[in-house]
Amino acid sequence: MTELSLSGVEKAYGDIKVLHDIHLSIESREFVVFVGPSGCGKSTLLRCIAGLESITQGQIRIGARDVTFLEPADRGVAMVFQSYALYPHMSVYDNIAFGLKMQKTPKDQIEAKVRNAARILQLDPLLDRKPKALSGGQRQRVAIGRAIVHEPEVFLFDEPLSNLDASLRVQMRIEIARLHADLQATMVYVTHDQVEAMTLADKIVVLNKGCIEQVGSPLELYHHPRNLFVAGFIGSPQMSFLQVSAAAVSADGVEVVLPGGGQLRVPVQGEGVKAGDALTLGLRPEHLSERGLGDAQIPVKALVVEHLGGETFTHAQTADGSDLMVKGEGMSSVKAGQSLAIGVSGVRCHLFDAQGQALPHQLHYTARAAEEQPPLPGPVAAAR
Repeated sequence: MTELSLSGVEKAYGDIKVLHDIHLSIESREFVVFVGPSGCGKSTLLRCIAGLESITQGQIRIGARDVTFLEPADRGVAMVFQSYALYPHMSVYDNIAFGLKMQKTPKDQIEAKVRNAARILQLDPLLDRKPKALSGGQRQRVAIGRAIVHEPEVFLFDEPLSNLDASLRVQMRIEIARLHADLQATMVYVTHDQVEAMTLADKIVVLNKGCIEQVGSPLELYHHPRNLFVAGFIGSPQMSFLQVSAAAVSADGVEVVLPGGGQLRVPVQGEGVKAGDALTLGLRPEHLSERGLGDAQIPVKALVVEHLGGETFTHAQTADGSDLMVKGEGMSSVKAGQSLAIGVSGVRCHLFDAQGQALPHQLHYTARAAEEQPPLPGPVAAAR
């Protein structure tokens, strides 16, 4: 049982601070994903946990131990890098066993550990091959096997799938998820790909400019983003944003004026909002109706229509020039250049104030409404 905690962690290179007051608790056996755009500090944070980078301030604990000033080899972690870093002249067996041999581990223990790792990763038939005879996915599995044999307290993955093509990434995601289920180990995984984050993580840490924007389960972040950054980053295709204004505020929510002149009541807590305030309305593509169904309609013009077989994505534009993405049925008849009235339901929307902070959804939906609607924002779903 290995927990990982970071308290007030900061990292600076001279006068440039790249990590700002990071507080994070990772439970034993959790699969936690650090996600964010390039340059947000996610890999630096992972390297600080591994001991490859020293922190400027704060504390890092693994289990009951303070590892802040320990060397990487003494922390009980194993790291899998973006680069496979395999020895080309060695067999798969020898690559996996290399670290154990350097530690002068008895041969019978090396044999048992390598064979066990090969079994877990389905590398048994490949142990005699050299890296040049392996596919990219197989090489990455060898790199993971090299980490497994050390039986670390925490596994650290730094964008391990970024060198693979799309189909191999899907396959390796499944294999890494299965590996976590088999080993029941604490894992921390860095990626810029939010699809990887959504499919792998028990808990996602969204980073931006060296700060933690939000921590939560994948569905919590998807249905209840804390701010505009998280809302726009989590989700593929991403959420669309429309600039709206508040028409009225009541106990039932905030009434907003939509592009095209329609009005829509969004059932959020409108404390601090007054009529005339500029707000941002967030809309997920799957929560919009190309057939105009919903509480209100937004007139748009279809610019590009992507038919993907099982679903159709329509890239549309409102009268004020805002972009809107609509997810429709696979057999959608929408054509590029067509004018549409897109239906929107208030309960499906997210509303953000002028500072980009989400206005909390209310918690008074009826059971019948819950049955008839797709998943509600995080706190609403949790309240059922």
